[in-house]
Amino acid sequence: MHALIYDPGLTLGVVPDPVPRPSQALVKVTAIALNFGEIAFRPPNARPGHVSGWDAAGVVVRAAADGSRPAAGTRVVTFGWSGAWAELRAVEAADLAIVPEGVDLGLTAALPVAGVTALQALRRLGPVADRRVLITGASGGVGRYAVQLAARAGAYVIASVGSPARGEGLPGLGASEVVIGPAGLRERVYGVLDNVGGRQLAEAFLLLEDDGVVQAIGMASREPTTIDFEEARVRSARGRIENFTISTPLGADLAHLVNLLATGRLDAQVGWRGPWERAAEAAAALLARRVRGKAVLDLP
Repeated sequence: MHALIYDPGLTLGVVPDPVPRPSQALVKVTAIALNFGEIAFRPPNARPGHVSGWDAAGVVVRAAADGSRPAAGTRVVTFGWSGAWAELRAVEAADLAIVPEGVDLGLTAALPVAGVTALQALRRLGPVADRRVLITGASGGVGRYAVQLAARAGAYVIASVGSPARGEGLPGLGASEVVIGPAGLRERVYGVLDNVGGRQLAEAFLLLEDDGVVQAIGMASREPTTIDFEEARVRSARGRIENFTISTPLGADLAHLVNLLATGRLDAQVGWRGPWERAAEAAAALLARRVRGKAVLDLP
């Protein structure tokens, strides 16, 4: 089968078909979504011909041998820590969700990692209705889902972005404020969903209410984080930082997001879409912050 591989750059190559385990369905992939993390932090020691990729959508061609649903012919969106960038994908039945007819599979491909991360991280903040929630890196894939989901939960959403241009459209998704970095904020916040790391994570921590919490999701800045805890004591901040990691299996959360998308209550925020022959172009655009939201590649 054909797949996207690094040889040494991102290009199409030929690799063996995957062999599903009994708990896995075999899916014919029609669309994949690229994530900043899987490109920016690609393992340097990946074996030749390794198929990367977390998010893909398509049609089941062979159901799981252990009897797990769904059946062959079912439209699905899938998640896994590798194997998405290929014509065929073996995926755990517990890490996929059924996609209704009439819903664009390419849009659902944008949901797994970014959408479920935003959903689970927001859930870990606890009840946010009528509370101030700061989202850093709000113009990216996770950020744009987080803005929508936090607003749906009743939060006062503060979207932090890198430039005015990156903030365009966020008020329409539910942001009550759009700021250029968190440093200029004066009012405290209850919760933070941080996708940037580095200096912005430190600044966000100092803004917490006494019972507040930061979910440290990503490090798009690629910078280490240094926090002045003496300054935190002066500010009387008694909040906490939690290192966020996505919880699997995520089929149930993925099904919830598909339902929101299918009923018009969630926008997939696909900012770049094209054939998978243009994967290198899409990856470069993501790394250069030229994509608002998600990048989706369609297979022939």
